[in-house]
Amino acid sequence: MGFVRQHYPEVRLLCLAENQGFARAVNAGIAASRSEYVALLNNDTRARPAWLASLVRTMEQSPPEVGCLASKMLQMSDPTLVDDAGDLLSWQGAATKRGHGRPASEFTEVDEVFSPCAGAALYRRAFLEALGGFDERFFAYLEDVDLGLRGRLRDYRCLYVPTAEVLHHGHGTAIPQARYVRLTTRNRLLLLAKNIPLRLLLKHAPQLFYGQLYFLIVHRKPWHSVAGSLAVVPLLPHVLRARRANLRGMRISPNELERMLGDEMAEPPLRRLVMNRLRRLAP
Repeated sequence: MGFVRQHYPEVRLLCLAENQGFARAVNAGIAASRSEYVALLNNDTRARPAWLASLVRTMEQSPPEVGCLASKMLQMSDPTLVDDAGDLLSWQGAATKRGHGRPASEFTEVDEVFSPCAGAALYRRAFLEALGGFDERFFAYLEDVDLGLRGRLRDYRCLYVPTAEVLHHGHGTAIPQARYVRLTTRNRLLLLAKNIPLRLLLKHAPQLFYGQLYFLIVHRKPWHSVAGSLAVVPLLPHVLRARRANLRGMRISPNELERMLGDEMAEPPLRRLVMNRLRRLAP
């Protein structure tokens, strides 16, 4: 903060007394701003010069139902590879990075995507106000996918902008930390319970169960996965209120929503992971 104050005195800093989570911090920043569009950029990124101009130009040329834009996020360690070209959501509850690990040269066209990664995105203020901003009960992780899903229920669209390039450090491949496992497990359940009609939840129950089992095994922290699931219980009043509001304002059909979510997870199937583990254990 001292560096910014010294070298960029024209920048307004909004300082919170303690870590209140990504969702609340972003909402505070949005509330303090007055612009027609709101850009979000994480501190583990490095934006290329045309990043923001590309997003604003695309938004100004887009109809009002385009509420948000996704950047072309490239891997910091190898910018020839995509880190995230828009987020996807599956019926297993898995939010995945579109194009992750694939050549950046394959993602050169504007395309419609499910939602943006909030680590580098542009939103219309009207979109944020209509949806009430990010859900602060998520604290961190999947709050951007939740916002994107609520927007899709209201018939908003999201576009991927290939000229808006950002280098992103991304997550490592190590076993996730306990707090990450608890929060993502809880938030995955919140995301689905708040926004998906009961008929679709029942229809896709086997896939939803598979997703929970998959992450419980893959994260290798079963007690923290269970703790994350149980953490949904005290939030049930909020879930029910939000669910009523979200489904009451739904402007697309359940069939349209069903087609928006993918049938498969981007991660390796559980069977392959188990077989690889058994091969390593074999003498």
